[in-house]
Amino acid sequence: MSDYRFSADDLPGEAEAADSPDELADATRDIADVPAVEVIGAAVVHLMSAAAVKCGLADDPATQTDLDEARKLITSLAGLVTAAAPEISDSHARPFRDGLRSLQLAFREASVVPDPIGKGPGEKWTGPVT
Repeated sequence: MSDYRFSADDLPGEAEAADSPDELADATRDIADVPAVEVIGAAVVHLMSAAAVKCGLADDPATQTDLDEARKLITSLAGLVTAAAPEISDSHARPFRDGLRSLQLAFREASVVPDPIGKGPGEKWTGPVT
């Protein structure tokens, strides 16, 4: 078995609770103890955050927008969300789907020449987004 350690830094909100090195060590969990929905959620949050920045939804859109990179991130996110949805509860999947749809629409809005309906990033997995 691997000795990979899942750090509190890998989960949103966990690291802020650790004020001292001892508390941080206590907050570190073995990856075997982390529920799958938390691992999936962390991956979704990272993909969504990166895609939002690349779509120009961050502090400096003039320098951070890169629609080619955003397309890759959104397509990967769509594949993950679509594949994971049947395995996690609807209460977990619904906000992932909503966030994905918002990113797909932001991408379409940011594009100078929008993709045809059904051909945008991730639409192979989610169906057309309008």
